[in-house]
Amino acid sequence: MADIKKSRRNFVKEDLANIVERLNLYLKGKGLAKIKPILKRIGRNHELPHWFNQLEKKGTLPNLDGKTVGSVVEMLFVADVEAEVLIGRFKTELRINPASGVDVPDLDLGIKSPSENWCTSEPFSNAYERLLGSEYDVVALITNYQSVKKKPPLKLQLIYHNYFKGYQIADKGLCKRAVKVRTAIESIGETPAKKIIRFLAYANQADWLCKRILDLIENLNDEQSLNALIEKSRVDFNKRQKVTKREMPLEYLEKIESLRKEVPVARALVSLADDWIVENWRDSAQYPNADQWSRLQTAPLDGQLGVSFALQWRYNFGVYFKNLDE
Repeated sequence: MADIKKSRRNFVKEDLANIVERLNLYLKGKGLAKIKPILKRIGRNHELPHWFNQLEKKGTLPNLDGKTVGSVVEMLFVADVEAEVLIGRFKTELRINPASGVDVPDLDLGIKSPSENWCTSEPFSNAYERLLGSEYDVVALITNYQSVKKKPPLKLQLIYHNYFKGYQIADKGLCKRAVKVRTAIESIGETPAKKIIRFLAYANQADWLCKRILDLIENLNDEQSLNALIEKSRVDFNKRQKVTKREMPLEYLEKIESLRKEVPVARALVSLADDWIVENWRDSAQYPNADQWSRLQTAPLDGQLGVSFALQWRYNFGVYFKNLDE
C-alpha cells in the first residue's frame, strides 16, 4: 500500500502545475461539472458544500474566513486529483482527513493553503520536527485571500505552489546549523553535539540572546569568525534595543562577551546554549531519544520553511516563496 501511495504522490508532484491551472479555472466557475459528483461525495453528509452554487453560477465565492478558504482549496484539489490525475491509473475514491492525522490519507499527503501572510499552524508532537520535518509530504497552495477578501464577492486564485518532501517541512536556518553541528561531532564530542541539537530544536529566535547563540553556532567550526561575531555583539545589542524601544537585560550581552575569555570558544558556546535551555525550558526540553539521534545523523536536514513555536507549530512558507527571514 505504501508503494501505491508513493506512486500516486509522484503523479501529483509531476502534474502539480496543471493541477493548479485547473484549480484556478474551478475558482472562476469553469469546468466544475466533472468534479461536481466528487465534491458531493466528499462533502459533509454527502452534500455539495454551501459555497458551490455561487461558484458554479457566478464564478465567485461568498465571504469566507481563512479556515473555510483552506477547506475550499483542499476539496477542489482532492476532487481534481481523483478526476484528472489518477483516472486510468489508480481506481480510487479519495477521502479527506477522516481523523487520520494527514489531510489526504489515501495519498499520505498534506495540503497547506496560506495566503500572502504565508503562515499556517499545525499540531506538533515533539520539538525535533523542526529539524527532521513532517512524517508526510506537503503540497503548498498559496492563495490571494488577503488581497481579495476586502472586496466581496471573493475572487480567489492560487498564486504560488510547490511540492515539499516531508523532510523539507522543517526550519531552514536551524537545519543549516544542525548540519554544521553534525560535521563537528568528531571535534566537539557526541554529548556536546546533543546539547547543541537540543538547543536548536527548542530555540526561540525572537529572544536576542538565543538568536545570538544561533549566529555563533552557524560558525561553530571557525574560531576566527566566532570571535569576530562576539566582538560585534555590543553593536547588535544596542541596535536591537533602539529598534524594539525596549531595554534588554545587560546580562545577555555579558554572557556573549564572556565567551572571549574561553578557550576553545566552541566548548564555552555549548555551555552557554545549554544554560539558555535550562533557564527557559527547565525540565521540559528533552534530549533527542535514540531514534531521533540516529535520524539526525543521517537525515537530509534540508528544511525550507520557518518553523516557530506558538500554540502549535507556525509554518512560514514565505521563507521558501519570498526568501523571508526564517
